[in-house]
Amino acid sequence: MQAGATIENAENEFVNAVRVHNALTAKVEKRFLTWMALRKPEEINPDHLTALGFAAQILAGGAYALSSRDGRFLWLVNFFLAVNWFGDSLDGTLARVRNRQRPRYGFYVDHIADTFGAFALMAGLGCSGYAHWQIAAGMLVCFYALSIESYLATYTTGRFHLSHGLFGPTEIRILLAIGNVLILNHPYAMIAGHRFLSVDIGGAVAIVGMAAMVMCAAFQQTVLLYKKEALT
Repeated sequence: MQAGATIENAENEFVNAVRVHNALTAKVEKRFLTWMALRKPEEINPDHLTALGFAAQILAGGAYALSSRDGRFLWLVNFFLAVNWFGDSLDGTLARVRNRQRPRYGFYVDHIADTFGAFALMAGLGCSGYAHWQIAAGMLVCFYALSIESYLATYTTGRFHLSHGLFGPTEIRILLAIGNVLILNHPYAMIAGHRFLSVDIGGAVAIVGMAAMVMCAAFQQTVLLYKKEALT
Protein backbone atom coordinates (compact mmCIF):
# COMPACT_ATOMS: atom_id res chain seq x y z
CA MET A 1 0.00 0.00 0.00
CA GLN A 2 2.82 2.38 0.84
CA ALA A 3 4.42 1.98 -2.62
CA GLY A 4 1.08 2.50 -4.34
CA ALA A 5 0.42 5.62 -2.29
CA THR A 6 3.86 7.00 -3.15
CA ILE A 7 3.24 6.53 -6.88
CA GLU A 8 -0.20 8.13 -6.61
CA ASN A 9 1.20 11.13 -4.71
CA ALA A 10 3.95 11.58 -7.32
CA GLU A 11 1.34 11.57 -10.08
CA ASN A 12 -0.82 14.11 -8.25
CA GLU A 13 2.17 16.40 -7.72
CA PHE A 14 3.23 16.40 -11.37
CA VAL A 15 3.62 19.94 -12.75
CA ASN A 16 3.75 20.53 -16.48
CA ALA A 17 6.94 22.30 -17.57
CA VAL A 18 6.82 25.85 -18.90
CA ARG A 19 7.41 25.88 -22.64
CA VAL A 20 10.12 28.31 -23.84
CA HIS A 21 10.19 28.86 -27.59
CA ASN A 22 12.16 31.85 -28.93
CA ALA A 23 13.06 30.56 -32.39
CA LEU A 24 13.01 32.80 -35.43
CA THR A 25 9.65 31.54 -36.73
CA ALA A 26 8.04 30.78 -33.35
CA LYS A 27 5.49 33.61 -33.17
CA VAL A 28 4.22 33.26 -36.73
CA GLU A 29 4.23 29.48 -36.45
CA LYS A 30 2.20 29.54 -33.23
CA ARG A 31 -0.53 31.71 -34.77
CA PHE A 32 -0.68 29.54 -37.90
CA LEU A 33 -0.80 26.28 -35.93
CA THR A 34 -3.59 27.62 -33.71
CA TRP A 35 -5.53 28.70 -36.80
CA MET A 36 -5.21 25.19 -38.27
CA ALA A 37 -6.02 23.44 -34.98
CA LEU A 38 -9.29 25.35 -34.64
CA ARG A 39 -10.36 24.07 -38.04
CA LYS A 40 -9.42 20.42 -37.68
CA PRO A 41 -12.25 17.85 -37.82
CA GLU A 42 -13.10 16.22 -34.48
CA GLU A 43 -12.23 12.81 -35.96
CA ILE A 44 -8.58 13.84 -36.07
CA ASN A 45 -6.82 13.72 -32.71
CA PRO A 46 -3.24 14.51 -31.58
CA ASP A 47 -2.18 10.86 -31.74
CA HIS A 48 -3.07 10.76 -35.44
CA LEU A 49 -0.87 13.79 -36.05
CA THR A 50 2.03 12.38 -34.00
CA ALA A 51 1.88 9.15 -36.01
CA LEU A 52 1.74 11.12 -39.27
CA GLY A 53 4.77 13.20 -38.33
CA PHE A 54 6.75 10.14 -37.27
CA ALA A 55 5.90 8.20 -40.44
CA ALA A 56 6.84 11.20 -42.57
CA GLN A 57 10.26 11.47 -40.93
CA ILE A 58 10.93 7.78 -41.53
CA LEU A 59 9.87 8.18 -45.16
CA ALA A 60 12.09 11.26 -45.53
CA GLY A 61 15.03 9.09 -44.49
CA GLY A 62 14.01 6.50 -47.06
CA ALA A 63 13.78 9.17 -49.76
CA TYR A 64 17.26 10.39 -48.82
CA ALA A 65 18.59 6.85 -49.31
CA LEU A 66 16.84 6.57 -52.70
CA SER A 67 18.38 9.86 -53.82
CA SER A 68 21.64 7.95 -54.25
CA ARG A 69 20.01 6.54 -57.40
CA ASP A 70 18.12 9.62 -58.54
CA GLY A 71 18.60 13.13 -57.16
CA ARG A 72 14.95 13.95 -57.79
CA PHE A 73 14.09 11.98 -54.66
CA LEU A 74 15.38 15.01 -52.75
CA TRP A 75 12.13 16.75 -53.69
CA LEU A 76 10.33 13.87 -51.99
CA VAL A 77 12.50 14.40 -48.91
CA ASN A 78 11.30 18.00 -48.77
CA PHE A 79 7.68 16.91 -49.13
CA PHE A 80 8.01 14.49 -46.22
CA LEU A 81 9.81 17.14 -44.14
CA ALA A 82 6.78 19.40 -44.66
CA VAL A 83 4.42 16.59 -43.62
CA ASN A 84 6.62 15.89 -40.61
CA TRP A 85 6.40 19.56 -39.59
CA PHE A 86 2.61 19.45 -39.96
CA GLY A 87 2.16 16.39 -37.76
CA ASP A 88 4.92 17.01 -35.25
CA SER A 89 4.09 20.68 -34.68
CA LEU A 90 0.30 20.50 -34.75
CA ASP A 91 -0.28 17.57 -32.38
CA GLY A 92 0.47 19.52 -29.20
CA THR A 93 -1.33 22.63 -30.41
CA LEU A 94 -4.44 20.59 -31.16
CA ALA A 95 -4.38 19.08 -27.66
CA ARG A 96 -4.04 22.52 -26.07
CA VAL A 97 -6.77 24.11 -28.19
CA ARG A 98 -9.18 21.29 -27.30
CA ASN A 99 -8.03 21.21 -23.66
CA ARG A 100 -7.32 17.48 -24.01
CA GLN A 101 -3.73 17.57 -22.82
CA ARG A 102 -1.81 14.55 -21.52
CA PRO A 103 1.48 16.27 -20.63
CA ARG A 104 3.50 13.20 -19.55
CA TYR A 105 2.23 10.92 -22.30
CA GLY A 106 2.52 13.64 -24.94
CA PHE A 107 6.03 14.66 -23.91
CA TYR A 108 7.30 11.10 -23.87
CA VAL A 109 5.70 9.88 -27.09
CA ASP A 110 6.55 13.03 -29.04
CA HIS A 111 10.22 12.94 -28.13
CA ILE A 112 10.79 9.21 -28.36
CA ALA A 113 9.31 9.46 -31.88
CA ASP A 114 11.74 12.30 -32.62
CA THR A 115 14.61 10.11 -31.38
CA PHE A 116 13.85 7.26 -33.78
CA GLY A 117 12.82 9.63 -36.57
CA ALA A 118 16.08 11.58 -36.40
CA PHE A 119 18.03 8.33 -36.62
CA ALA A 120 16.12 7.29 -39.75
CA LEU A 121 16.59 10.72 -41.33
CA MET A 122 20.35 10.88 -40.76
CA ALA A 123 20.81 7.21 -41.71
CA GLY A 124 19.12 8.00 -45.00
CA LEU A 125 21.33 11.04 -45.52
CA GLY A 126 24.40 8.94 -44.82
CA CYS A 127 23.29 6.49 -47.53
CA SER A 128 22.43 9.20 -50.06
CA GLY A 129 25.94 9.80 -51.39
CA TYR A 130 25.44 13.54 -50.88
CA ALA A 131 27.21 13.39 -47.50
CA HIS A 132 29.75 11.11 -45.88
CA TRP A 133 28.23 8.91 -43.20
CA GLN A 134 30.63 10.38 -40.63
CA ILE A 135 29.06 13.82 -41.09
CA ALA A 136 25.53 12.42 -40.85
CA ALA A 137 26.53 10.52 -37.69
CA GLY A 138 28.10 13.65 -36.22
CA MET A 139 24.94 15.66 -36.78
CA LEU A 140 22.86 12.90 -35.20
CA VAL A 141 25.10 12.74 -32.12
CA CYS A 142 24.91 16.52 -31.69
CA PHE A 143 21.12 16.44 -32.08
CA TYR A 144 20.92 13.77 -29.40
CA ALA A 145 23.22 15.81 -27.14
CA LEU A 146 20.98 18.87 -27.54
CA SER A 147 17.93 16.73 -26.81
CA ILE A 148 19.46 15.23 -23.68
CA GLU A 149 20.48 18.65 -22.38
CA SER A 150 16.97 19.95 -23.02
CA TYR A 151 15.30 17.02 -21.25
CA LEU A 152 17.64 17.28 -18.24
CA ALA A 153 16.98 21.01 -18.03
CA THR A 154 13.22 20.36 -18.19
CA TYR A 155 13.43 17.95 -15.25
CA THR A 156 15.70 20.11 -13.10
CA THR A 157 14.30 23.59 -13.83
CA GLY A 158 10.72 22.99 -14.96
CA ARG A 159 11.32 24.91 -18.19
CA PHE A 160 11.25 23.10 -21.51
CA HIS A 161 13.32 24.87 -24.17
CA LEU A 162 12.01 23.99 -27.63
CA SER A 163 14.74 26.07 -29.24
CA HIS A 164 18.35 27.10 -28.71
CA GLY A 165 18.88 30.71 -29.65
CA LEU A 166 17.04 31.44 -32.90
CA PHE A 167 17.00 27.80 -33.99
CA GLY A 168 14.28 25.27 -33.31
CA PRO A 169 12.92 22.20 -35.12
CA THR A 170 11.18 24.28 -37.78
CA GLU A 171 14.32 26.22 -38.64
CA ILE A 172 16.28 22.98 -38.92
CA ARG A 173 13.70 21.58 -41.35
CA ILE A 174 13.84 24.77 -43.42
CA LEU A 175 17.64 24.63 -43.62
CA LEU A 176 17.52 20.96 -44.65
CA ALA A 177 14.94 21.70 -47.35
CA ILE A 178 16.95 24.62 -48.75
CA GLY A 179 20.08 22.50 -48.71
CA ASN A 180 18.30 19.72 -50.61
CA VAL A 181 17.34 22.14 -53.37
CA LEU A 182 20.84 23.60 -53.59
CA ILE A 183 22.68 20.29 -53.80
CA LEU A 184 20.59 19.17 -56.76
CA ASN A 185 22.59 21.61 -58.88
CA HIS A 186 25.64 22.07 -56.68
CA PRO A 187 26.53 18.77 -54.97
CA TYR A 188 30.17 19.89 -54.60
CA ALA A 189 31.87 23.06 -53.39
CA MET A 190 35.46 24.23 -53.76
CA ILE A 191 37.42 25.46 -50.74
CA ALA A 192 41.08 26.44 -51.06
CA GLY A 193 41.34 24.51 -54.30
CA HIS A 194 39.89 21.33 -52.84
CA ARG A 195 36.53 19.83 -53.76
CA PHE A 196 34.16 18.83 -50.95
CA LEU A 197 30.60 17.58 -50.82
CA SER A 198 28.39 20.59 -50.17
CA VAL A 199 26.42 18.77 -47.50
CA ASP A 200 29.65 17.83 -45.73
CA ILE A 201 30.53 21.51 -45.46
CA GLY A 202 27.08 22.49 -44.21
CA GLY A 203 27.03 19.48 -41.88
CA ALA A 204 30.42 20.35 -40.41
CA VAL A 205 29.18 23.88 -39.70
CA ALA A 206 26.03 22.44 -38.13
CA ILE A 207 28.07 20.08 -35.93
CA VAL A 208 30.25 22.91 -34.65
CA GLY A 209 27.19 25.10 -34.08
CA MET A 210 25.22 22.43 -32.22
CA ALA A 211 28.24 21.44 -30.14
CA ALA A 212 28.67 25.07 -29.12
CA MET A 213 24.97 25.31 -28.23
CA VAL A 214 25.19 22.20 -26.03
CA MET A 215 28.26 23.43 -24.18
CA CYS A 216 26.82 26.92 -23.71
CA ALA A 217 23.48 25.59 -22.47
CA ALA A 218 25.17 23.06 -20.17
CA PHE A 219 27.35 25.77 -18.64
CA GLN A 220 24.39 28.11 -18.11
CA GLN A 221 22.22 25.41 -16.54
CA THR A 222 25.05 24.24 -14.28
CA VAL A 223 25.63 27.78 -12.98
CA LEU A 224 21.89 28.31 -12.52
CA LEU A 225 21.40 25.09 -10.57
CA TYR A 226 24.56 25.67 -8.51
CA LYS A 227 23.18 29.04 -7.39
CA LYS A 228 19.73 27.61 -6.66
CA GLU A 229 21.18 24.84 -4.52
CA ALA A 230 24.22 26.55 -3.07
CA LEU A 231 25.43 24.97 0.16
CA THR A 232 25.72 27.33 3.10
